[in-house]
Amino acid sequence: MPAKNKPDLIAAIATPPGRGGIGVIRLSGPDLTPLIQGILGRALQPRHATHARFLDAAGAMLDEGIALYFPAPHSFTGEHVLELQGHGGPQVLQLLLERCLELGARLAAPGEFSRRAFLNGKIDLAQAEAIADLIDAQSQAAARSAVRTLAGEFSRRVRELVDGLIQLRTLVEATLDFPEEEIDFLRQADAWGRLAGLQQQLQAVMQEARQGALLREGLNVVLIGQPNVGKSSLLNQLAGYEAAIVTEIAGTTRDTVREAIQIEGVALHVIDTAGLRETADPVERLGIERTWAALAQADVALLLVDAVHGVGPQEQAIIGRLPAIPLITVHNKIDLAAEAPRVAADGREVWLSAKTGAGIDLLRGQLLAAAGWRPVGEGAFMARGRHLEALRRAGRHLEQARAAAERLELLAEELRLAQEALNEITGEFSADDLLGRIFSQFCIGK
Repeated sequence: MPAKNKPDLIAAIATPPGRGGIGVIRLSGPDLTPLIQGILGRALQPRHATHARFLDAAGAMLDEGIALYFPAPHSFTGEHVLELQGHGGPQVLQLLLERCLELGARLAAPGEFSRRAFLNGKIDLAQAEAIADLIDAQSQAAARSAVRTLAGEFSRRVRELVDGLIQLRTLVEATLDFPEEEIDFLRQADAWGRLAGLQQQLQAVMQEARQGALLREGLNVVLIGQPNVGKSSLLNQLAGYEAAIVTEIAGTTRDTVREAIQIEGVALHVIDTAGLRETADPVERLGIERTWAALAQADVALLLVDAVHGVGPQEQAIIGRLPAIPLITVHNKIDLAAEAPRVAADGREVWLSAKTGAGIDLLRGQLLAAAGWRPVGEGAFMARGRHLEALRRAGRHLEQARAAAERLELLAEELRLAQEALNEITGEFSADDLLGRIFSQFCIGK
């Protein structure tokens, strides 16, 4: 990546690969006048859509379409930006891109346009990440949350916390700088009340961030149990169609079957697995091994049992081997046991019929509850794992600040570290290697 004060000219195809009605070439960098003249043979009026022919080195037409020029700093990247909107054929776009390279541009790295927008102060790091999250959104709820983060809602909440920390740090530093003063700055300004308020505010942001992380990442749900307890039937009920083969023969499912569904906008990756039992069949044994491998990556496990028999020694043995993840025991086949759909008081057991669909909605609600989902309406914003970790570290430093209340030097240091953790979210304090990892996951052209 070039130095911020010496950017070069980058170019990329900004539309997806394949055939399409429109294809877009995007360029960003310093003076674009020579390139505009070379490819269009004319000057462009800023911020106006201009119909033009795109020319090769000999002046022959490569394509024709719309050219848009955004002079710095009023562009997405904060640099001069040119967009060439032509026809969406792969070959014509490649010819046009090669012409841009002939005129001095180089191929953009993944996420380099967004990275330049961040480095030039057009967006912060959370907003930059929201661009990729919006593109990758797996549900409408995730897309709306990504838009809120892109609009700056998450950043605004973080900056409110930072502003509160700065005010509190100012009071502490004043007490450290003027120890001979008789006035107790901290008590007079209700410093401990302010600290408690910041902790509550942080918890509220953390709760919404968890929801955003669920919307972004989804939830891995693994169906387990003995053979023929109805795992595949339950998968089909949750999916809404026959995603898995269902027969009366025990051991029909020998490999993991994955299906993506949505519940209240949260993407669930439901995995139907081979029945867990002792077997000499090498194929079935391989499927059972894959079941345990899937459980190692699961967020929630659904243990299916026959409602007629309940949890027996075999199920207890399965439970004893489970990793430390939320477990919901599903008592299936209530249509045969003459029972009604219901949920246990602690939410860890659900009675339903995968055959008739009775009680399926109860299970959907418990799946979200087990994952920690709390409906937040339109107020949710998108968040990533690194955001949650930064918020957790800020919370730990605030706890340690409260414990160090009588030792002002330690109090001041813990508040500083809390602020530093929060600043990592928006990128006001970020290592170059972190930026490299983040933007390398973006699409080329963004």
